Amino acid sequence: MDAFLNGVSTVFQALINAGAYVMLPIIITIIGLVFRMNIGKAFKSGITITCGFVGINLLVNLLKSAVSPAASAMVANFGLNLDVTDVGWGAISSVTWASPIVAFLVFEILGINILMLVLKLTKTMDVDIWNYHHMMIAGILVFFVTNNIVWALIATAFTAVMTLKFADWTSPLIEHFFGIPDVTLPTISYTSSIIIAAPLNWVIDRIPGLNKVNISIRNVQKYLGIFGDPMMLGLILGCAMGALALMPIDQIFLTGVNVAAVMVLMPKMTAMFVEGLMPISDGAQKFTTKHFGGQSLSIGLDAAVVVGNPEVITTALIMIPVTIFLAFVLPGNRMMPLADLSVVTFRVALVVALCRGNVFRSILISIPVMAAILYAGTFAAPYLTDLATSTGLSFDGQIASMAGPSLTQTAIVFWTCISENAIILVPVAVIIFVAVWFLVEKKIGMEKIEAYAAEYEEME
Repeated sequence: MDAFLNGVSTVFQALINAGAYVMLPIIITIIGLVFRMNIGKAFKSGITITCGFVGINLLVNLLKSAVSPAASAMVANFGLNLDVTDVGWGAISSVTWASPIVAFLVFEILGINILMLVLKLTKTMDVDIWNYHHMMIAGILVFFVTNNIVWALIATAFTAVMTLKFADWTSPLIEHFFGIPDVTLPTISYTSSIIIAAPLNWVIDRIPGLNKVNISIRNVQKYLGIFGDPMMLGLILGCAMGALALMPIDQIFLTGVNVAAVMVLMPKMTAMFVEGLMPISDGAQKFTTKHFGGQSLSIGLDAAVVVGNPEVITTALIMIPVTIFLAFVLPGNRMMPLADLSVVTFRVALVVALCRGNVFRSILISIPVMAAILYAGTFAAPYLTDLATSTGLSFDGQIASMAGPSLTQTAIVFWTCISENAIILVPVAVIIFVAVWFLVEKKIGMEKIEAYAAEYEEME
């Protein structure tokens, strides 16, 4: 049995190792052909989307390279010495893909997605296979702890269904706030924050005075002139982060210039991405109108396509020192934020969209979102460390990440499936799922999101 599992896993590793830049144009071309597009037009769309995606990822990596040294220096300057180290999402991803049951979980997620599409339970066709690791880590951890494949499959299934539905419910924000139509983002590092953000946003909407505070780049620019421009704001925030890290003056300015460059160039790469997406979107709508009675269909992609939004970057740059401070003062926290500080953008992007660019409210809500990540990472560290060690990795002390079981959604599934009190926790997980549906799908709703979008456009 082990030989069979390892053989199947090897085949999948070869496909995954081909990389998104190789497989994405192929997948998009195949999707275009399924939608009855001309092969030349489908292939051009695939290449254009991939080029936009390459540009976005290059800029995301530029932001990481600018932020990471400053974040690491701040951790050292603040005197943090916690015993659970944030090793980054990349390490967690490699551990996930090294599992002997990974191939079964990939097929399970694909099957669930197809079944939900056929039954019209989702509109998300998730082609972002490289981020399946976010959905699989709960099942892999459950399998490692319990050695029970059934519970592992249940954990993965529940995670996949939650992710697809959260992506569906938040898709209007992608179109009306980020300006990318017919796309959903089933990336748990992006969707997970909605569990905390939706109820908090609902509460703030009902607090007199607080619900009127609205600070965004758009209204700041009215008062600050050139200094409110996204490029200048990026320069200021980047330099401020370098100064907090006590970096040399040349490094402070270099950090600022790199952040400013991301602020300027990211919208251009996003526009290229959307340009390639539009023919696929049109083909999908014609196909579904003909064969599925007009059922709406969206392509599920990596959340990297939205993290370059100026409000997202601004909120993330502010939240990095705030997260370090939280790690220091939160009672019971043992997780030292480090490697994943550079990807806080993914953790706050949906919060920013939900708050329609209100940076003040986004920061207010992101504080408990990041606190929950620190606590979940602390509690899951022994299990994650043992799992990583079993794959041959070695660490000095316990490890965590701001991904995997540290994310609220994954943590709920993981602790429910390994708990002896699952009979209590399963209803709790279902209640959380229904609460998010009620607050996002019903209480916010399309009409209100469109109103938010109109309000946002007026600020530009």
